[in-house]
Amino acid sequence: MTQSAPFLIMLLLAMVTLARAAEPSRPPLYYQAPDNAPFYAAGPKQTPDGRDYVPVFDDPPVTANASAAPAPSGAHRILYYRNPMGLADSSPVPKKDSMGMDYLPVYADEAAGAVRIAPGRLQTLGVRTEAVTMRPALTRTVRATGALQFDERHLATVTTKVGGWIEHLAVAATGDPVKRGQVLAEIYAPDLVAAEEEYLVATRMGGAMAGSMAHGDAGALTAASLQRLRALDVPEDEIARLRKTGKAQRRIAVLAPADGVVIEKPVQEGMRIEAGQPLYKTADLTDMWLIAEVQERDLGLIAPGLKADAQFVAFPGRSFAGTVEFVYPALSAETRTGRVRIVIPNPDQALRAAMYASVEIATRAAAGPVLAVPSSAVIDSGMRQVVLLDRGDGRFEPRPVRLGAQGSDWVEVTEGLKAGDKVVTGANFLIDAESNLRAALQSFSASPPAPAGSTP
Repeated sequence: MTQSAPFLIMLLLAMVTLARAAEPSRPPLYYQAPDNAPFYAAGPKQTPDGRDYVPVFDDPPVTANASAAPAPSGAHRILYYRNPMGLADSSPVPKKDSMGMDYLPVYADEAAGAVRIAPGRLQTLGVRTEAVTMRPALTRTVRATGALQFDERHLATVTTKVGGWIEHLAVAATGDPVKRGQVLAEIYAPDLVAAEEEYLVATRMGGAMAGSMAHGDAGALTAASLQRLRALDVPEDEIARLRKTGKAQRRIAVLAPADGVVIEKPVQEGMRIEAGQPLYKTADLTDMWLIAEVQERDLGLIAPGLKADAQFVAFPGRSFAGTVEFVYPALSAETRTGRVRIVIPNPDQALRAAMYASVEIATRAAAGPVLAVPSSAVIDSGMRQVVLLDRGDGRFEPRPVRLGAQGSDWVEVTEGLKAGDKVVTGANFLIDAESNLRAALQSFSASPPAPAGSTP
């Protein structure tokens, strides 16, 4: 038995050598100090006392008695380890940071900018996701500022067609309300007095020549005189009085042409006036125009008939409803804004010209159905737009998208996503803290860092 022991030992050593030769070579992931000491190296190394570092493989070797297990796919192998706090530091081997936190593995399927976050940290970071959905329509509120002005279609200027003198002002103050047909002033105009006298003479001649051959000519003269009085804007009440009394009147009344308020009164009693000179200017306050200055990028959404809400500094907490009536055809070269006319009813006449307002116009950015994501999900770098796609198990992948119409809270996606995908809508801290996310926004083809020679 003692003589066969050396033979048995030699036989066992030969079998081990043959088994190792038959086993396919597998490159180790890294080398660890013996006795599981927390020291690592990327290649073979020895301790100060001459002991070899132990190689560590990505899976245990297959023995003859063990069933064949599938090797890990190349897409899910560990490439390197990154700092758990997102700092610009990485390691080819497992490592801890100064606070004792383990470095996080980066897999091959995450090399294109994707990031893995431990499930326990998701709630701490406040990560929120929402599904990409088909929405019936996208609405957008266009905000602008503007100022009130009178409705130009209800402005009136009071003039006379003859020269004369103002002998009495029945409405003597700017801001006074007037009614259609109300006497505003009385003037003395020699031409009007002469026209009245001419009418009276023609009327008497017509009566004296009744039944004679010249009666027809007298009637024509009377009709022409009456037409001249009306052409000079002599009121019908004054013509009726003239017929009844047969006496011309020194003062002729000037009447209001429409309801409204006096907004200008440039004349005084005793002034001489010329034909066509403005005596009053009136405005109807039933409706007011709000001229809003809309940014050029929003003008394409504005169309007549849209509803608007205006707020004024003079009436805090109160909203005035209006309707878009017209979009002016030119933009301001200085401000790059376009003017939009909004008609606002003013039944209590609380609104006044030149009041400053902020206005919101409800528009339809896109008619549905459209594929949309929340606006907060889009990271816009100016040159490209990206969303963070939730891949599950704490993995997030930057996904470039092409956007369409922009709503108030949602934005249309025309390319890059499909209905049902989940995108990140909250946790900006995650974007700032996880270095791979920011790197993914800059370049999706960034290569992982080269392995370091050794790590103590």
